[in-house]
Amino acid sequence: MLTDIQIAQSCKMKPINQIASELGIEEEELELYGKYKAKLSDKLWERVKDRPDGKLILVTAINPTPAGEGKTTTTVGLGQAMSRIGKKAVIALREPSLGPVMGIKGGAAGGGYSQVVPMEDINLHFTGDMHAITAANNLLSAAIDNHIQQGNELNIDVRQIIWKRAMDMNDRALRNIVVGLGGKANGTPREDGFLITVASEVMAILCLSTGLWT
Repeated sequence: MLTDIQIAQSCKMKPINQIASELGIEEEELELYGKYKAKLSDKLWERVKDRPDGKLILVTAINPTPAGEGKTTTTVGLGQAMSRIGKKAVIALREPSLGPVMGIKGGAAGGGYSQVVPMEDINLHFTGDMHAITAANNLLSAAIDNHIQQGNELNIDVRQIIWKRAMDMNDRALRNIVVGLGGKANGTPREDGFLITVASEVMAILCLSTGLWT
């Protein structure tokens, strides 16, 4: 029996612009990340927003079987089944976090013959958004510590800072740490810690956002 990764690597992938064309998405509405990945631009939404809504199937709250068949595998399988009977179906999955990917749970692109490819790219970095969120979160962490170092005009109580640093990885040794050690030039010593990126405040802001603020 082939493993998930063997099945994924044996697939002959279609270029993403071909898949987009089959769904009625125009080339200028794509932001390409190589041959097989792309983001959708705001132009697509502006073009289709007044169309009647399609039908939505929400797959949620399923505990995986011992074989790993859970929400993602079920969702991919439903999309395949709908396409098989001639429906124009698109599935929407959340981007995997490297924490579960590198932990017991493993990847989050489905399994067996119901998985999304390129599986390795999706599970490892994808389009880089998770890393950008991590960097944005840690920039704010650095700004807090720098403000304290430069005189602490806001009188921030270093014992009550609840903002945490972030990284997209499971590392229990970093959940509770002390920063600012090594002398005056390296900041004010205080307790701190790391959250996994998907649990960060910046990720929450991104998920709740409806547009760009300018």
